[in-house]
Amino acid sequence: MLDLFDADSGEVVIRPAKKLLGRATGVFLAPANHFETRPVDALDITFEGIAGDYHAGNTRRSGGREPWYPRGTEMRNERHLSIVAPDELAGIATRMGIEEVKPEWIGANLLIDGVPQLSMLPAGTMLFFKNGVTLKVDGQNVPCRVAGRSVAANAGMADHEAGSLLFPKVARRLRGLVAWVEKPGRIEAGEEISVRIPEQWLYPT
Repeated sequence: MLDLFDADSGEVVIRPAKKLLGRATGVFLAPANHFETRPVDALDITFEGIAGDYHAGNTRRSGGREPWYPRGTEMRNERHLSIVAPDELAGIATRMGIEEVKPEWIGANLLIDGVPQLSMLPAGTMLFFKNGVTLKVDGQNVPCRVAGRSVAANAGMADHEAGSLLFPKVARRLRGLVAWVEKPGRIEAGEEISVRIPEQWLYPT
């Protein structure tokens, strides 16, 4: 049997659950035929994601993020919503040498303010919206060249291909999160959010 811990390496430290407060300062919807989003007043959330959104559905097709499957394999959709933070977008813009990166350019559905280091929230974090919706974080949204090309084009960069290559490098761990719907309802712009970070195990080193 595989021993997960060395007997002499010390005990596992358990970090208790923690709660934070944030606010959805922007909500965005993607047309059914394109990943870029547009601002709206509210999002109608179902168990399949955002009604009418590009990423809605109980299942999706695998891509480059799932090298363990042949590309195009049908799998569970854990990427119902894309979530970003204004401070992290500003950091990406600075690293790319451009004025701004708008949530719409990279297909974000929610802009959440007030939560420090949003992209570092662990999988399993729960987002409780004041009007009743609950989302569960699946993990970080890994930056890709498609989003980078969109940023380069919208920001007016002279070399779109260079921008598409630069974005994945500078946006890592700043690209935000993807989440799936645990409890449906309606999310409105300006809505308060209670963020519950789950209990975490810290392994001895």
